[in-house]
Amino acid sequence: MDPKRPGSLQRGRAGVGAPDSLCETGLRPADLIKLTPAHVEQTPRARRLRVRTSKRNRLAHIPITPTLAEVIDTTPAGRLLILTNANGNALTPHRASEGVRQWRDKAKLSDELRLYDARGTAATRLLNHGLSLAEIANHMGWSVRYAANVIEHYARVSPDETDAVLVKLAQAKGGAA
Repeated sequence: MDPKRPGSLQRGRAGVGAPDSLCETGLRPADLIKLTPAHVEQTPRARRLRVRTSKRNRLAHIPITPTLAEVIDTTPAGRLLILTNANGNALTPHRASEGVRQWRDKAKLSDELRLYDARGTAATRLLNHGLSLAEIANHMGWSVRYAANVIEHYARVSPDETDAVLVKLAQAKGGAA
């Protein structure tokens, strides 16, 4: 993200909030680059993105986290798109992916990390925060079956989660872990 152009991806620079916000939406690049301020809705306590996905035409309701709010709130007034290139112009899905690749390389992350992986990261975060498959599917604009497949592919079980399962099993049997 270019600090002079908040909300934008800039070639060759490590993003301040862009990679995190990409992981939080879970949107495909083709949907992500079309986000406008019109997609932002007020909820009783906060805000959300309301997006109809282009591939399956499903409605996704994405809570706006503080990281995502920073990107949205620093988008210059009058700009139609939330994420743009350094010149304020529309990104293509390929260019958005290329920007993430360049950020990934500069941050010295795995060569296998792709923009599409942000979708799995988003689903895993939701799962780790205790959301059900149905809630994750609604949030992401997916079917429950697709949500289960993505989580099966991306979710990693941490050592803490394994220990938590052991504690729960011991408690269910009436013992201590």
